[in-house]
Amino acid sequence: MTCTHAFLHSSKTRIETYAPSTLPIKIKTIQKKKKRRKVVKTPLPTFKKAKAKAPFTLKTPSPSLSPSNSLTPTKLNMSPPLMSKLLFLFLFLFLFSFTSTQLLKLVHGSSPSPSTFVYAGCSPSKFQPNTPFEANLDSLLTSIATTASEVTYNSFSSSAAAADSAVYGLYQCRGDLAGDDCAACVRSAVAQLSLVCSYALAASLQLDGCFVRYASTNFLGQQDTSLAYRKCSTSTSNDEEFLRRRDDVLADLQSGVVFRVSSSGSVQGYAQCVGDLGTADCSACLAQAVGQLKNSCGSAMAADVYLAQCYARYWASGYYFHPSGDSEDDIGRTVAIIVGILAGLALIVVFISFLKRAC
Repeated sequence: MTCTHAFLHSSKTRIETYAPSTLPIKIKTIQKKKKRRKVVKTPLPTFKKAKAKAPFTLKTPSPSLSPSNSLTPTKLNMSPPLMSKLLFLFLFLFLFSFTSTQLLKLVHGSSPSPSTFVYAGCSPSKFQPNTPFEANLDSLLTSIATTASEVTYNSFSSSAAAADSAVYGLYQCRGDLAGDDCAACVRSAVAQLSLVCSYALAASLQLDGCFVRYASTNFLGQQDTSLAYRKCSTSTSNDEEFLRRRDDVLADLQSGVVFRVSSSGSVQGYAQCVGDLGTADCSACLAQAVGQLKNSCGSAMAADVYLAQCYARYWASGYYFHPSGDSEDDIGRTVAIIVGILAGLALIVVFISFLKRAC
């Protein structure tokens, strides 16, 4: 009992003495466990970082990739100027070719479109608006515009009881025009006729591809060889071969058919009579037209003569068509050529300066 008591008695002392020493042992044990956990965890991030660096380290030392990486920014910086150069070069070539083409057309001529205006004739006598004649004329012009898609020639006359309100008219398309082109040409001629010859009792309008005429008196089927319009090219040639070819074409055009096309060597031509003329009257009309071509236009490379009921035309290849009777057209053509040359020079200067700035 004494030992026990002494033990117990001494245990108090030991407890007081050793109790604090037991706590650090437990703490050390816990700290060791934490350190073990940390040791286990620490290699993981280093392993992951090694994996993340692996592709980067492979790209850096590669000798094949480093030149491309160093040139990539240079290509990106140079691509917009290169594209602008190509676009400007394309635009320059397009404008230069277009200007050259237009100059060639002005110098050598080109075949006009069917709706090209040739001439118009308006009577000095006028009719009053809101009259029976105006109503009949509007009806006649409407009929002309609507029937042009069906036939290339037609004539009309009103069935007015009063003589002062009667109206007669016709239209005719060039013999080689298709139906749609004929209809479009006639509609254009009717529209222009109403503007050019407004309130005229008689009027006629010739486009390159069609002809429209109306009057308050009956002119249908009656021969009329009066001169309506004539034009001759400024280009001439005294070459015997050309003159012989031209005469062959003009002789062939006097056969008396309604529409005829002829060619000999480099010379071409065609002639046409109004559809209400007979064969004899058509031949007589064309003979006068051809005579005026030779006498008035001489050795012109191209010429047209329009009479009231027929016309004849010829041209040498590349010389269709410069009118000589209109000085304003010659002035305008000269100005157009000068402007075209200056525009071409300006384009060259701008292109060269652009290349200098880009380089």
